[in-house]
Amino acid sequence: MKRSFVFLTGLLIFSSSLIYGRSSPVSDTLRIMSTPDLYPLASAWAENYGSVTTGVSVKVIMASDIKEAEDLISRGMIGFVSARNYPGFRNGSGWNTIIGRDIIVPVISNQNPALEKINQHGLSAVVLLQIMNNKNGEKWNSIITDSENAPVNYYWVKDESVIAGLAGFLGTDKINMAGREVTGSEALITAIRKDPYGIGFCRLTGVADLKNQTLAEGLSFLPIDNNNNGTLDYSEKIYGDFNQLSRGIWIGKYPKSLCSNIYAAGISQPEGEATVAFLRWVLTDGQKFLYDNGYNDLLITERQKSVDRLYETEVFTTAVSEARSPFVVLLFLFAAALVIVITVSQVVKYEGRSRSISTVLLPQSDRVFGESAVLIPQGLYFDKAHTWAFMEQDGMVKIGIDDFLQHITGTITRVKMKKDGSKVKKGEQILSLIQNGKHLDLYAPVSGTIREHNSVLETNSDLINSSPYNEGWVYKIEPLNWHREIQLLFYAEKYRQYLTQEFSRLKCFLTTVLNAGNEKYSHAVLQDGGEVSDGVLSQMGPEVWEDFQTNFVDMSK
Repeated sequence: MKRSFVFLTGLLIFSSSLIYGRSSPVSDTLRIMSTPDLYPLASAWAENYGSVTTGVSVKVIMASDIKEAEDLISRGMIGFVSARNYPGFRNGSGWNTIIGRDIIVPVISNQNPALEKINQHGLSAVVLLQIMNNKNGEKWNSIITDSENAPVNYYWVKDESVIAGLAGFLGTDKINMAGREVTGSEALITAIRKDPYGIGFCRLTGVADLKNQTLAEGLSFLPIDNNNNGTLDYSEKIYGDFNQLSRGIWIGKYPKSLCSNIYAAGISQPEGEATVAFLRWVLTDGQKFLYDNGYNDLLITERQKSVDRLYETEVFTTAVSEARSPFVVLLFLFAAALVIVITVSQVVKYEGRSRSISTVLLPQSDRVFGESAVLIPQGLYFDKAHTWAFMEQDGMVKIGIDDFLQHITGTITRVKMKKDGSKVKKGEQILSLIQNGKHLDLYAPVSGTIREHNSVLETNSDLINSSPYNEGWVYKIEPLNWHREIQLLFYAEKYRQYLTQEFSRLKCFLTTVLNAGNEKYSHAVLQDGGEVSDGVLSQMGPEVWEDFQTNFVDMSK
C-alpha cells in the first residue's frame, strides 16, 4: 500500500507539472516599468540595488503614458506606479503592494495669533478653496471668528504633484493659484516663518526632518476639518506633531486625495527569485531613497505587510490553458482522486488502532519545552522583555505576553492590570503576572495611553497561557511614538533568533538556582538532555521568582 501511495503521489506531482509548467529561469537583468513621475526614483533604486548586488542589474523602462504602462504590465512586467497619476490600475484583478507615499500637507506659521482657535476648528476644503479663489484675498476674521482683520497670505510651490493633489482634495480643477509663488520648499518655509499670517501646501518631505521626525522650525500643521462641521472632531485630531500625523495617515484619517500611495504592480504576483529579491530590497534597505526623491517611506509595520504580499500563495482561479492536453488533465484528476481515497483509508485504519492505545498526559513538571515549541506569529512586534505589540486598523495597539514567558511561569492565576486612561512609557512597569501569590512585573513595549484592558482576564487569567496572542491580550493602547519605538522591537524572524540567546540565559539562571543549594527544585528544573521543564517556575518558591525578576526579566529591559 505504501508503494502505491508513493507512486500515485509521484504521478500527481508529475501531472501537475505538465499542467502548470516550470517556473521561469532567473535572469541576471530585471526589466521594471515606471511611470514618468516615478522614473527618477525607480532609476535611483535600480542604480543602488545594482551596486550592492552581485550578478543582477535592473533596467528601468519608462512608459510614455498610462496606455503604455497598462500594456507593459499586461505583458507581465512589474511596474512602479502612483495612484494619483495612474488611478485606474487598482480596478483590475492584478497584483499590487504599497512601496511608498507622496504626501501633501498644509502648513501654517506657529506664530499665528489665531493658532489656538485654528487647532480647535480646523479649515475645511470649502474654506481653503474660498481662500485660493478669492482674487481680492481673504481675511482671517472672515474664516475664524474673533480673529484679526489680517490677510490670509497663501504661498505655493509650482509642483505638478502638489497641484494635482490639491485639485483632487478641493474637488475642482479650477484653482486660482494667485497666491505668492515661491521656488522650492526651503523658500516656502522661510516665507511662512517670516509671515505669521501665512499658510501653504507642499510635500511633507519638503517641510519635515524625517530623521528626527519633526516639522521644520516655525511651522505647524494646519488641521483639516474633513466633514466641514466647523469643529475638529476627535477622529480629526491628528495634526499635533509629526508622529501623530504619520499614524493618522496610516489608519486612514488623513484626506486620501492628499496622500497618494506608490505601488509595485503587476498582472500577477511576482515570480522569480531575482524579482522578489529586488522588491524586498525596495521595501527594506531601499526605503531610504524615497526621501531624497521627494516621497515618504512606509512605517515599519507597513513594510512588513508589503513584504508579506510578495510571498502570498497565489490562488489559481482561471481555467486550465486550452493548450494543455485533455489527457494530461484527466491524468491529474485521476491521480488526485486515488491519493485522496488511499489517504482517507489510511487515516481510518490509524484512528481505529489509536482507540486501543491509552493516552497518558504528563504532569507539567514532566513536560519539556524548547525553541521549536514557542509560538511566534508573523506580523507582531516583540520586546526583549517578552511582551508583544500589534497595531490594529483603528490605530490602537494591542499588547500582551509572549508564549516563551508563559511556558516558564506555568498557569497564571491572576493578572494585576492598570486602569483605562493610564499613561505609560516604554520600559515602565505595566502589569503583574501572579501565580498563587508569587508575581512578576512586566514592562510596556511601547508608550501611550491605555484605552482598554482585557476584562476577561479578571476571571480567566489562564487565557494568557492558552491563547497569549488572541484571547489572552492584555491592553489596547493609543500609541504616542509608535513608528519610532517599533524600530526598537523585533520582527518574528529576528525574535526567534533572540530567543536562542534567551534559552541559553534561562538555562544559566536555572543552573545558578541549583548551585545555590536549592536541590529540592532539581526535579522541576532540567530534564534529561538539558531540556527545560514546561512551567519550570510553577513549582518554585517566591524567592526564586524574585531572583528571576531581578536577574532575568529586568536584565532584558
